[in-house]
Amino acid sequence: MNDNENKIEQEQNQKDRTRYAKGLSLIQIMFLLAVLGIVLYGALNWLGKKEAAPVVTFKTIGGEEISTASLQGKVVLINFWATSCGPCKEEMPQLITTYNKFKASGVELVAVAMHYDPAQQVQRYAQEHALPFKVAVDVDGKVATAFGEVTLTPTTFLIDKQGQIIKRFTGIPEFSELHKLLEDTLAA
Repeated sequence: MNDNENKIEQEQNQKDRTRYAKGLSLIQIMFLLAVLGIVLYGALNWLGKKEAAPVVTFKTIGGEEISTASLQGKVVLINFWATSCGPCKEEMPQLITTYNKFKASGVELVAVAMHYDPAQQVQRYAQEHALPFKVAVDVDGKVATAFGEVTLTPTTFLIDKQGQIIKRFTGIPEFSELHKLLEDTLAA
């Protein structure tokens, strides 16, 4: 072989290696995109899943017993709060406004005071602030546990007519977002 033929063969080999390397990179990219797609599909599928509200019974400060099963067919807000919780007291006027705005549409709201809140204190607060919705006390903490170990207050759950949890708000909800979700859930 002469130098020219050698040079041409080397250039051809270089092109082949480059083409192979590019093909390998393309295959790797396609593989990564496929894996990413599968992961995103799984994540979106998981995020879209609704969790059933636990079957529990609330005992209101008026002595009434209400079960989550009896609330099916209604859109429900379950609000965990405490009389000693500053943000809970801060959100209470907005919860009253929200309840009054949506109650005619069939929305129920149950404000569940935490187990460490004395029932008499909860009752006094409910009377002094004329809470228009049902108020219960989670005397033994079982309701908060059933709802996923609720320890932070306020924590509010939005539950659809089929008894599925639509959203969990930890802290004071953004009430414009909550109202939009309530409208959407009522329309579904």
